[in-house]
Amino acid sequence: MLKGVPNLITPELMDVLMKMGHGDELVIADGNFPADSHAQRIVRADGHGVPAVLDAVLKFLPLDTFVAQPAGVMQPVDENTPEPTIWKDFRRVIETNEGEKKELELIERFAFYDRAKAAYAVIATSETALYANIIIKKGVVVE
Repeated sequence: MLKGVPNLITPELMDVLMKMGHGDELVIADGNFPADSHAQRIVRADGHGVPAVLDAVLKFLPLDTFVAQPAGVMQPVDENTPEPTIWKDFRRVIETNEGEKKELELIERFAFYDRAKAAYAVIATSETALYANIIIKKGVVVE
């Protein structure tokens, strides 16, 4: 254990975050996402939800400021589906950690899968909310 590190950040997850570089993408996936078949590297976060994992990760990983939308979500397949309520949680967590609002990029389902396959890693959670997957792009640490 280390001081100030959320218990959600396992040694394996910290290793992944430390090895990521500027522009690398990280997927935080819900329990329905096919994480094992879409991950170059997989980190298990069983028992946790996506907003909590996103919050813990953003304590250490800055979002990319060189792109318009450094966070993206899987667009619902049915156009008539109302916006998933969990997206409000994503926006709140991002704003809290980044100090400003960021628009979420809407990514078509199969394009999301392709991006997940190319992402540096996938964090597999036990989130039960639908459309609760998010891709974040790592930025530059400025101290």
